[in-house]
Amino acid sequence: MSIVASFEIAHTRVLGPDGKVEGELPPFARDRDALVALYRWMVLTRAFDAKAVALQRTGRLGTYASGIGQEAVCVGAAHAMTPDDVLLPSFREHGAQLVRGVTMQELLLYWGGDERGSDFAGPRQDFPVCIPVGTHAPHAAGAALAFKLRDEPSVAVCIFGDGATSRGDVYEAMNVAGAWTLPVVFIANNNQWAISVPRPAQTAAETLAQKAVAAGFEGLQVDGNDVIAVRQATTEALDKARSGNGPTLIEALTYRLGDHTTVDDASRYRDDEEVGRHWKEEPIARLRSYLTAAHGWQKAEEEALIAACAAEVEDAAESYLAASPEPPEAMFDYLYEELPADAARQRAAMLAQE
Repeated sequence: MSIVASFEIAHTRVLGPDGKVEGELPPFARDRDALVALYRWMVLTRAFDAKAVALQRTGRLGTYASGIGQEAVCVGAAHAMTPDDVLLPSFREHGAQLVRGVTMQELLLYWGGDERGSDFAGPRQDFPVCIPVGTHAPHAAGAALAFKLRDEPSVAVCIFGDGATSRGDVYEAMNVAGAWTLPVVFIANNNQWAISVPRPAQTAAETLAQKAVAAGFEGLQVDGNDVIAVRQATTEALDKARSGNGPTLIEALTYRLGDHTTVDDASRYRDDEEVGRHWKEEPIARLRSYLTAAHGWQKAEEEALIAACAAEVEDAAESYLAASPEPPEAMFDYLYEELPADAARQRAAMLAQE
């Protein structure tokens, strides 16, 4: 017998749960302003998240997927991207969308059931929120193929949850990305729960990162509560893809501190003790501890940042609530280039009843 293949999965962490340095600081992480920018985006994302949940609980927003505790994954990944790259988010990447230039009002419109929220004023090539689990992974491979055929220096960044790695869509997308050496970065936001299904019940694989091995490209693991590690891993994967060396799968280990969505009750399948343990590892407090110890982050700066983020969120919420709803005929007007005859009759009948 001979060994024909073997592999290893590397795990990277820069900041430990207490905010102390455990790994080598990348160059950007020595810059106070760069770290404050990452910190601000995470704080803003959490403030937006809290407001969105409050709006849903008071009947002013539809079902919403909270990203509390997972801010480092989306913020770190998006912060590494260039404007020419393309983001393909699932339904919990609010922070990544904000960093990319999607406005909070647009996000609230979307979650309020208004498709104008997907008509981004900023990142026009970024894909809209994907609700079906993992179905945007083939879209990412398709976008990456277009970049390669056009010889463009862009990379597709596709973020999905751990549950999506058990879907055929993701396997197929990774297989074609590996076979065709496509410029795409897959990021598995491993928050340990696919709705009520714990990660060990989803797959017997020791890591999710190793699922890239069968597709013929690199898989690696990072501490997803360490925004420095996430940003650096994403930067390296983007550089690799941009230089023609193919895709990467990044497994970001984090934890879903909230319910799956606002129609879920996570207390039915996990206990408070488990959640409490993971609160000690959450990303915002971790980076704040490091900023305080290494860069003299002050209480006054913290208070000013929190107040500024709260005001920004409130302004966005007020704009969303004040927005006039689209007329009923809008449901017909933006689906087809040329409206089919049966839909045209329905549209006319609806207008006749107004």
